[in-house]
Order: sequence, then C-alpha cells, then structure tokens
Amino acid sequence: MTSGRVPRDLAPNRLTRLLETKRAGAAFLDLTITDPGRAGLAPPEAAAILSALADPRALGHAPGPRGDRAAREAAAAYLGGRAGHILDPDRVFFTSSTSEAYAHLFRLLCDPGDEVLVPRPSYPLIEPIARVEDVGVHAYRLVYDGSWRLDADSLDASLTDRTRAVVLVEPNNPTGSCLAPEEFALVEERCRERGLALIVDEVFGDLVWPPREGPLPSRLGERTAPTFVLGGISKPCGLPQLKLGWIAACGPEPRLAELLPGLDWVLDLFLSVGAPVQAALPALLETRHAYQAALRARLRESLAAIEEAAQRRPGMLQALGGGAGLSAVLRVRHERGGPRAGEDLAEWALAERDVYLHPAHFYDLSRDDLVVASLLTPGAWMREALERILEG
Repeated sequence: MTSGRVPRDLAPNRLTRLLETKRAGAAFLDLTITDPGRAGLAPPEAAAILSALADPRALGHAPGPRGDRAAREAAAAYLGGRAGHILDPDRVFFTSSTSEAYAHLFRLLCDPGDEVLVPRPSYPLIEPIARVEDVGVHAYRLVYDGSWRLDADSLDASLTDRTRAVVLVEPNNPTGSCLAPEEFALVEERCRERGLALIVDEVFGDLVWPPREGPLPSRLGERTAPTFVLGGISKPCGLPQLKLGWIAACGPEPRLAELLPGLDWVLDLFLSVGAPVQAALPALLETRHAYQAALRARLRESLAAIEEAAQRRPGMLQALGGGAGLSAVLRVRHERGGPRAGEDLAEWALAERDVYLHPAHFYDLSRDDLVVASLLTPGAWMREALERILEG
C-alpha cells in the first residue's frame, strides 16, 4: 500500500485519454511542446557542448554538498551579471533541477504540517512536491485587469502561523509576468515581519519577449528576508537534459548563518549533480548566447502569429499580458461553432480542431475561455492552429 503522499487516483483524465486516441490516429498540431529539441531548437553550438562534456575532470570524484568550486564560480558570475553585483560562489548550491531545489528547501524550512504560499496561477509542480515532503500549500492570487498584478489581500489572508516561506515565480509560468516593485516590496516586508523565507524561481529570467533585450533583473541582492533564488541551465541554455540547477542565497547574514549549514547537510545526503555537467558548466553558459538568439527568433515568430490572428478575428482572440517566458495565456471567444456550454475549451480544440493546448485549469486559471500555448511552437504551426480554433 502506498503512503498518503502519493495520489490514490492516477488514472488519466479525459484530455489525456483523448490525446492517446489522437496519437493512435490522425495527426494533430501540438502547441504544448516545451522541449527545445522537439521544437526544432537544438543547441546551435552542439560541438562545443559535446567537447565540454568530454572534459577529463568528469572522470574524477570529489563530492561536496555545494558542488564543484570552479563550476560555482561560473554560475556566480552569470548570476552576478543578472543581479548587477558580484555574487559570492559560496552562496551558490547545485541541484539536479529546480524541482529538486524546491524539495530541498521545503526540507530545510518546514516541519511536517508547516505551509508555504504559492502563486495562482502557476505551473502545477510546486504543490505535489510539497505534498511529498508533508508540507501544506496555500495560494495567493495573481489577477488580470489589463496586466497581471498581485492580489495583496489574498496574500495576507493565506498567511497562517504555520507558514514558513512564500514562493514567487519570476517571470511567472504561464502568465510571463513579474511583480511590480511595490508588490515585491510588500511580499518581502511580510516575510521580514513574520520571519519567513522567500523562494524566488527565476528559471525563465533570461527569456524576455522581443523587442525587449537582455535578461530580467534578478531578485538577488540586499534582501531583508532570507531569500533563495532558483535557476539552472535548462531554460537559458536550452539544455534540460543535462540536469543542473542551483539555489543562490542572499539576505540577512545572521539568518543565513542559521540556515545554510542545514542546506549543506540536506544536499550532502543526495549529491545528485554529476561531475561531467559541472566540469562543463563554464563552457555551457557561454553557449547560451547563440541559443538565446535562435530562441528570440522563434519567440518573435510565435508572438507575431498570435498578434496577426487577433487582428484578423477582432474580439475572438486575446493574449493576456506576459512579457517573458515560454507560454502565452490566450482568451478565445466564439460567437458560433465553438465549444458548447460547460465543454472544456482545450478538450474541444483537440477533439474538433486537432489542436492540442494546455487547459486553463492545468495552471489553476479559473476562466473557461482560456488556454495556454507554448511559444516554442514554430510560427507556421501557430498560425495554422489558431486558424483552426477560430474558424466558425
């Protein structure tokens, strides 16, 4: 018998069953692809990547909870460039992924039954990770009124005596939004007042939509609450398969002196990051420039296809906000020929128009006229898919 941490019902839902049927038969357009390779964005500097992974140091074994020093120096230089100041490599801790980073931080900060706050909408990953660690989750809301903003009342209402950390995803997945300076200041102040930690997932921070150039500023800096910034090479370098992420810590030194030895202890239990990717990291981070140039071209294509479709069908298609990341929240409205009342929009699009999109509820978006599309989708696919969805 499995533990209560594991869901009792793992049967596929209706959309998954429909997808399996489609895969066995007619072709469909998949607008959910988030793997760069599957989307035709293989790393442009493949030879340099393979050469870096062949570094003879990869055959050595020098385990340490934080990771290889030279690799952490490379990560600190990259993070310091985003933060606008020099970052101490001893404030960088390697993990195999952002998912693992969340799990380690929940182990560090929470006892069983303690709680963390997470944004809603957000990618449906944090809650099951917390559940596996016996940590409760409460949500605070991001609301859309022409742009995405923090619902400060919902943040305050969600705080309890068992809250131990607040999670921010910057930019958010799927909204592509970041908190305004005054909103971030409010969250940080709540954490300082209550002795909470702040966990900031910046994995999409480099992926800013054209025409804006350069990465988003990092939240690393002179924070008033202990702050753990998450990232890795998956998104900025297009290398999810190499499995290297990190936690970078900042905040009041007395609190960090309490917390970081515990994080070392947790990491030392797993030592999950392999030597080859650590030895290669300085070179891998250099390849991000060529990859991000190709990615920006893809984002420009995909966003242009959405804008063109919205202009051709006024009132039928709207992209809700955004500005960074690999997802677009789309509002779709039909006067006729669309889904029936109560029918899920994503299920209808797959069943009737052979277009696979993520449903709104996947991200805790409550409106039934919303879907989420991956911006890694080639422009031609995006145009054809939107035409199919919007036709009467």
